[in-house]
Amino acid sequence: MSIDQLKSSIPDFAKDVRLNLSTLASDETLTPQQKYGLMVACGIASRNPVVKAALEAEAAPHLEPAVLAAAKSAASIMAMNNVYYRFSHLVSNPEYRTMPAKLRMNVIGNPGVDKVDFELWSLAVSAINGCGMCMDSHEAVLKKANVPSDIIQASVRFAAIIQSVAVSLEAAEAA
Repeated sequence: MSIDQLKSSIPDFAKDVRLNLSTLASDETLTPQQKYGLMVACGIASRNPVVKAALEAEAAPHLEPAVLAAAKSAASIMAMNNVYYRFSHLVSNPEYRTMPAKLRMNVIGNPGVDKVDFELWSLAVSAINGCGMCMDSHEAVLKKANVPSDIIQASVRFAAIIQSVAVSLEAAEAA
């Protein structure tokens, strides 16, 4: 399924979602690698196979295989980290925040792509997964790298739009 087919499958009750999805490919705030990597990472994080497949098909011609793999790595590692760090942040017992995570996260230190791009993808996935501790951490790394706020905001906007596409399709299926 292409992104155009994905747009056409969004029901009329979610017209705004369809219009927002239309803006992603033409976004000029982000580099092509950032933009298409976000599509892949957020598509995976949406946990919707239709959205994931359409966005990966859209992105694949624009990304080198190593970049595509790095975007998938961002979604995968954040799936683990977001659960763990959301738990340690939200649980009342502060003891867990002092314990070592004991989770392998080597890809964060050596993602195989520009560190800023990987951090943008990780931030966006963390937003979808609702991990405030991870969002704070990735946003701080991006700010330390002098990434402008509009770039950071754009990555989270991509996450919001892509997640809303998945929810809209699921709502239409349930109807």
